[in-house]
Amino acid sequence: MTRRWLAFALFVVLLAGVCTWLGSWQFGRLEDRVARNDVTRHNMVAPPVPVDEVATSDIDQSEDNEWRQVEVTGTYDTANQVIVKYQTRDEGSGVDVVTPLRTADGRAVLVERGWLPSANRTGADVDVPAAPSGEVTVVGWWRANDNVPVRAAQPDASRQVRAVSTLGVAPTLDYPLYEGGYLLLEKQDPPTKGFLLPDGPELGQGPHFFYGLQWWFFGALGLIGFLWFAWAEAHPRGPRKAGHARPGQRSVPAARAAAERAAAARAGGHTAAPGSQRPEGTSVDRQHDAGDVRSGR
Repeated sequence: MTRRWLAFALFVVLLAGVCTWLGSWQFGRLEDRVARNDVTRHNMVAPPVPVDEVATSDIDQSEDNEWRQVEVTGTYDTANQVIVKYQTRDEGSGVDVVTPLRTADGRAVLVERGWLPSANRTGADVDVPAAPSGEVTVVGWWRANDNVPVRAAQPDASRQVRAVSTLGVAPTLDYPLYEGGYLLLEKQDPPTKGFLLPDGPELGQGPHFFYGLQWWFFGALGLIGFLWFAWAEAHPRGPRKAGHARPGQRSVPAARAAAERAAAARAGGHTAAPGSQRPEGTSVDRQHDAGDVRSGR
């Protein structure tokens, strides 16, 4: 095996290995997605639980609590609500409104009350519907803090943020928050009008299955291509018969004849064609023969 073929083989093996690993990684992500969807479906039909059953620190927050129904009673603190910028619905720009709900034990839970259309300009005024006054009972879906840098969840001067996290909001309040996450409002009593309620979970499997197949296909294609080239190298085509040429290529005799005709045509201007001249010696010999005959009479 030449160095060229050895390098080619190593490259193909490496390519096939990488493609196989990437395909397996995509199928692993698919399995994780299916498992999370199963947990979500289970949580969504389970009865509501108190907020302190799911509210833990970020480090201790479990994915098993995602989309779990939580019921909590308290009073909205609209003075400290935050506006989450750059949120879209049906390709329309808008904002989410998140308001602390203070409970009887002195702590509060962040509640995402819904979505409003907005121009999404920094500092733009948003006409937020008033929250119910007095005590309300809220049922919502528990979501872990958005996985973003803390500064993205810290309210600016107009109390606008780019993500929701208790780590960013808590330092701006004079009372403690339930840690680890927030609620997406499903229903409350009494209700609030003017919002689009938060979207539910996305339970699709995503593109992981087809991505995995594509990576495995690329790996198999590389191996098949290498084997084909190796077979072609080991089984070259035999010599062709004389006078037979590939399409578009003249045979050797035909090419030689054409070359001879071209040479003769070039020489035609300087040399007479065969048979156009006779040697002088021929006429002289004939004259001598005739004289001998006459002298013999």
